[in-house]
Amino acid sequence: MKRFKSNKGLTTKKAQEPVFLLVKSLTKAQKRQFKLFASRIDGHKGAKFIQLFDFLDKAEGYDEKELSKQSFVSKPQLANLKSHLYKQLLTSLRMSPSIQNPRMQIREQLDFATVLYQKGLYKQSLKILEKTKQLAQKWDEKYAEYEIIEFEKIIESQYITRSLSNRTDQLVYDTKRLGEANMLCSQLSNLSLRLYEKLLKGGYVKSDQEYREITQYFFEELPKVDYEQLGFRERLWYSKAHVWYSMITQDFLGLYKHASRWVTLFDQNPEMIASHPIFYLKANNYLLESLLLLRHPERFRQTIETLKDQINSDYFPQNTNTKALAFLYLGNNRLNLHFLQGDFRDGLTIIDELFQGIEKYKHQIDDHHIMMLYYKIASMCFGAGEYNRCIDYLKPVIENRSLSMREDLLCFSRILNVIAHFESGNDANLDDILLTTYRFLIRMNDLHEVQRLLIQFIRNLGNVYPQDLKQKFKELYDELKPLEEDYYERRSFLYLDILSWLESHISGKPLERVIAEKNTVAVKASRL
Repeated sequence: MKRFKSNKGLTTKKAQEPVFLLVKSLTKAQKRQFKLFASRIDGHKGAKFIQLFDFLDKAEGYDEKELSKQSFVSKPQLANLKSHLYKQLLTSLRMSPSIQNPRMQIREQLDFATVLYQKGLYKQSLKILEKTKQLAQKWDEKYAEYEIIEFEKIIESQYITRSLSNRTDQLVYDTKRLGEANMLCSQLSNLSLRLYEKLLKGGYVKSDQEYREITQYFFEELPKVDYEQLGFRERLWYSKAHVWYSMITQDFLGLYKHASRWVTLFDQNPEMIASHPIFYLKANNYLLESLLLLRHPERFRQTIETLKDQINSDYFPQNTNTKALAFLYLGNNRLNLHFLQGDFRDGLTIIDELFQGIEKYKHQIDDHHIMMLYYKIASMCFGAGEYNRCIDYLKPVIENRSLSMREDLLCFSRILNVIAHFESGNDANLDDILLTTYRFLIRMNDLHEVQRLLIQFIRNLGNVYPQDLKQKFKELYDELKPLEEDYYERRSFLYLDILSWLESHISGKPLERVIAEKNTVAVKASRL
């Protein structure tokens, strides 16, 4: 098994030069298009901004000292030259068919209508606006439709026609209707964003008080609506808000219900996948997460295969953003499928591929999601008995100083690190690790009963005779088992399958076999 060098490329990404990142994000076709676009005027063929593009394209990293040595640019010119190149790149990309989507097409037509209006060609401008409005209606782009109607009102106020009276009534009605719809959409999207922020920062609710607070906040901010009367976009945000609420409150059946409805929304409107590919990917990702939490591997496998087929289809938009998220969600859920099945050894075979994807999309994926992948990869190694590799892959999470999101991820990385050190026999500095972990959990105000019992158990292992070890594992299991049903303590078992680890030691069975047997029972009991 090839071992990944954990000390390479694991630190937090530093801010890099925007124009360099933009150049590196281009495909070969987009680079060719830019060179043609930039050279469209004979005098530009040797332009300094093209020379800067060629330099950045060949460079492995952005090095301003090396750049300042180049003959085509002086230090005082550099800032302006980078700004000019950046603008030219965006202009070129704006014309690229691979980048085009319905919203860009609508804005382009709005620009055309504006040009005609400024030329005094009101009738031609109105004609384009009418066609563009139909396009906005087709893609449920109500904000754009509202803007188009406001533009029509401006023109109608200057271009008098016999039909103005009827037009006035229709324009006023449409403005009111769209204004109300856009206000509702803004309320739902604001609520969704706030809940997502709370989820990333704090994870699951930890007490009755937190549950009451988030529930009160959710229902006070949730607009009173009839879901069946909503348009596509409003249904989308409505489902998203309920998904985040269900996740925060650990309502896994609720998560399954609303994630399923989110996916069904796209199934019923397949043309919207092209317009909202990111939301389609997220919908399936959270449906998969609900199936993981409810332990339903067969449905999980079917969902991930359907998602792969959609991503690889001809009509699914292929750009850097969609490719990065497709890698993230498919990679994460491929790991989850191995966890569900308990086949950790097989899971090790995809680790190198995942690290290649992390390296490829490191500028598109945020630190939080990258660290989450590291944690899951470390957990895979732990389940396969590769404890030293587990410790290696946990280091970037534990040592990350800028990761302010998902406090529960930071906590359980340290817990798993303690257990991996114990299992590996690498206990020379175990006391120091335990003390550091204990202090961290106290500081995070996140020391729940599960963590306390586990750390206390490992801390006392040095005083246990080998023949008494199995009994101590049994005692810890008996203490932890009731907590699996505790509404707030059960979150500990979502990150770390402590009970299966203990059962493995008690029964003498491999951890993989223990989890596989438990999942078989769970599948039979499932009613999904």
